[in-house]
Amino acid sequence: MFDFVAFAACWLRAPTHVGAVIPSGAALAKAMAAQVDPQRPGHVIELGGGTGAVTAALLERGVARSRLVVVERDPLFCRLLRQRFPGLLVLNEDASEVADVLAGYGIDEVSAVVSSLPLLSLGPSVQARLLKRNLDLFGSAGGLTQFTYGLGSPIRSRVLEGSGMSGQPVARVWRNLPPATVWQYSHHGQEQGAGL
Repeated sequence: MFDFVAFAACWLRAPTHVGAVIPSGAALAKAMAAQVDPQRPGHVIELGGGTGAVTAALLERGVARSRLVVVERDPLFCRLLRQRFPGLLVLNEDASEVADVLAGYGIDEVSAVVSSLPLLSLGPSVQARLLKRNLDLFGSAGGLTQFTYGLGSPIRSRVLEGSGMSGQPVARVWRNLPPATVWQYSHHGQEQGAGL
């Protein structure tokens, strides 16, 4: 119940920052974490940690706590994440600046980037800036995993065309409210998942 209260409070304060009125369910979090290979060297970066559903799923998947970094710009969610996952590196930062922030922490090897950012609520210019500022990071990670409640790609096609990336759906999660789709994005020429 506390997750719902915290989530609703953040949504009321800044609905475009949260993008949903309830936290991601366990089935969606598990589907997101399933895209990560916990044996691949480097840090796993989670963008938009929220109340920690995906964070918990990543840890359960086998990602070492010392290799997981959560980026969350809402201070309330950051406090909640730090209480819930002691010792985990939780950064109160904007995701569009994540590559620079990680460099400041000496993190130069990334194995995966998993995002719960509300991309559908962001305009094309904001999406383009996020991709442009972090393309090298996404490339070194082999891409970007992102979920959406929408019917199509959460990253607009004209933004993708300008980024040199492409995407495809890799999982549909019906046991979530609302149902969601997990997408995998990578640079052209990089291997993607099998899709749906």
